[in-house]
Amino acid sequence: MTLTTPALLFPAISLLLLAYTNRFLVLAQLIRELNQRNNKGLEVVVKRQITNLKSRLHLIRSMQTCGVLSFLLCVLAMLALFLEQPQMGSLMFGGSLLTLVLSLLMSLYEVWISCRAIEIELESMQD
Repeated sequence: MTLTTPALLFPAISLLLLAYTNRFLVLAQLIRELNQRNNKGLEVVVKRQITNLKSRLHLIRSMQTCGVLSFLLCVLAMLALFLEQPQMGSLMFGGSLLTLVLSLLMSLYEVWISCRAIEIELESMQD
């Protein structure tokens, strides 16, 4: 493995973190709108959405944590390779890939939860 192998992940991880940040900003905006929409008596739909939003918020935090950890391990892998420690570099690069996979799996689950939130809104519109 050469020094450029971990460097291949840099653009992918950076774009992934940007996408996660955008998700977080949208979620924060939704929470603010929900708070303004009904801050006196909570309807059943709003209560269901709050539970959904809390789950998504925790997932996004975990996704971002794994993404940053992946990025950090990737940098450390490059440093180890630069210091001519190929075994340590390979281990760190493997850790980087593993945390990236975890982040992506959590992202997929967050998409499913997000779709459920839209279904809740559609159900309330039908009633």
